[in-house]
Amino acid sequence: MDIQSRKLEFIQDFLKLQSEEVIAQFEKLLKKAKNIEKENTLEKLSVEELNERVSKSEDDFENKKFKTTSELLSKYSN
Repeated sequence: MDIQSRKLEFIQDFLKLQSEEVIAQFEKLLKKAKNIEKENTLEKLSVEELNERVSKSEDDFENKKFKTTSELLSKYSN
């Protein structure tokens, strides 16, 4: 069975679910899978690309283009 067929079968089975608890578990799993894919994307960057990102981050820090942890927490805790 190819990946497209597997996805369609999964979607059909998912649509039949009635339990909010089970759906919430799938949502958590999907979020975790997205994070893993995002982490894997970083691994595909070249050394040059990573160095460019580091340089930009250092420049941003020196030019005070950043937010403190406290600022982020206050923004997203409301």
